[in-house]
Amino acid sequence: MGPAPESRQNAIPVTRLRCATAAELAGEPLAATAPPADRWLLVEHAGPWGRKAITESRLEPATAAALSRWAGANRARVVLIRRPRAAHRSSPAGRWYRVDARPGRERIRCGTYAGEGELVELLSDPAAGVPSTEPIYLVCTHGRHDPCCALRGRPVADALSTAFPERTWECTHVGGDRYAANVVMLPHGVYYGGVTPRDAVGLAKLHEEGTLDLERLRGRSSLAAPVQAAQHHARLAAEAGAGAAIDAFHPLSCTPSGEDRWTVRLAGPGGAPVTVTVRATLRDAGRPLSCGATGPGRLRVFECATADPHRR
Repeated sequence: MGPAPESRQNAIPVTRLRCATAAELAGEPLAATAPPADRWLLVEHAGPWGRKAITESRLEPATAAALSRWAGANRARVVLIRRPRAAHRSSPAGRWYRVDARPGRERIRCGTYAGEGELVELLSDPAAGVPSTEPIYLVCTHGRHDPCCALRGRPVADALSTAFPERTWECTHVGGDRYAANVVMLPHGVYYGGVTPRDAVGLAKLHEEGTLDLERLRGRSSLAAPVQAAQHHARLAAEAGAGAAIDAFHPLSCTPSGEDRWTVRLAGPGGAPVTVTVRATLRDAGRPLSCGATGPGRLRVFECATADPHRR
């Protein structure tokens, strides 16, 4: 005799939603989720990319160690990059880009390397390479790290590379798998989440104009999370269009004002200071926060604690 209907039903495995789909359905906020990085180093590497990009992608151990030390000493993020279309991935020499993403200091230097020894040498030479004024659009497609990045990222990378072939690169993990597709626009270190092929090109054109899409904005990598949150609330409270400029609401100071609470001073329109107080709370997500996680995670969510974000 076969099992009772209830037993058969209980034996059916429950299919878990992909992390990006679950976050989307839960309406998880994007604001103030950009991971920290004052500087970036992009290294062309066609792959395969391991789950831990720097140590598991066939780089020499000494090279991986040097890249990790440089990142730690410079509050930097090192990512491997490749062209989105397979036919254009091979090149006689790999490209590299070194980026300063700090407000007011944004710059890109670039060059090529023929061997890993050259790559390590450039880390100690701030004048290596040549300056570049072309923005860079990174799309995380790191499927070994999280399948959502590949499934959602690759169509976005293809769409961007069709419009901007020289500016667009697939890249390894940039943080926040559940926000896929993740796009980072350099040199400003602007993070966008939940990007689709349909809106990717529009985001890039806005960036060219010095404008942000506040709906998909995660934040800016060179700013601490409380500052990202304060900027977000100040931008939303600003007059139409006044808060969308990339350089609007430049941070002046960020001071802890209690447990999980910060007072942030920003330069408002016309230079008048704006004070925003934000507080962070930890919330149980009730679900894993990445496709590879085995248990439920916790979310840090920022709320505005200032009655009028534009009050001096």
